[in-house]
Amino acid sequence: MATIAPAHRTATREEWLKERLELLTAEKELTRQSDEVARRRQALPWVKVDKDYQFDIDEGSASLVDLFQGRSQLLVYHFMFGPDYSAGCPSCSAIADGFNGIAAHLANHDVMLWAVSRAPIEKLQAFKQRMGWSFPWASSDDNGFNSDFHVYATEDQQRTGVYEYNFRPGSPLAPSVGEWPARSAAQTNTDFPTYVREKPGMSAFVLDEGVVYHTYSAFARGLDGLWGAYQWLDRAPKGRNENSYWWRHHDAYAAA
Repeated sequence: MATIAPAHRTATREEWLKERLELLTAEKELTRQSDEVARRRQALPWVKVDKDYQFDIDEGSASLVDLFQGRSQLLVYHFMFGPDYSAGCPSCSAIADGFNGIAAHLANHDVMLWAVSRAPIEKLQAFKQRMGWSFPWASSDDNGFNSDFHVYATEDQQRTGVYEYNFRPGSPLAPSVGEWPARSAAQTNTDFPTYVREKPGMSAFVLDEGVVYHTYSAFARGLDGLWGAYQWLDRAPKGRNENSYWWRHHDAYAAA
């Protein structure tokens, strides 16, 4: 029987090792560059948060200071889950699958990690139970937190494009949508315009002498490093291999 050649080029171990060592040099340089970018993140000036935000949490009502729970640092993942959603955004859910296990480690290293969404706390609690997650999740409802940190656009802002996302002006909603956003919206049982009023992102805060300061935010591709599955796929033979929409809530793969 004839041997079928692989689609990708092949080499001897010695040839492979030569190229791998060249790649290692590039990886080391990328690591050093990443360290420098992290240093610059931490060197950003702090901006005082003057607004008194109130959130709904499992135990009742909580202020932004309360979310620190005795720590000096707070990381917030802006989870796309609007009031009209029946389930969380599948992309945000995939990211949450990755950070669910590390929240306890961060909490024991002076850093609280919370997810924050606009959906009512009862919806968040039910979805959290469905997904088997343990990280803390707060409802911002309509307290202005999501708008102020640029992860929500009203229907009017969406229509006119008068909002900010990823530190740039927004744009009016496109008349047609592609496969990926349409299928993401479908998994939350919303239409596309309702779905994309919520935006993904993360924000960092510090509590110093009783005062809360905003220190950093990231959006869009700036969240890639927080998406654990992508870090593994980038090391897989075929990479991200995203020729079509593929991810779902982790309990929905069997049904698909």
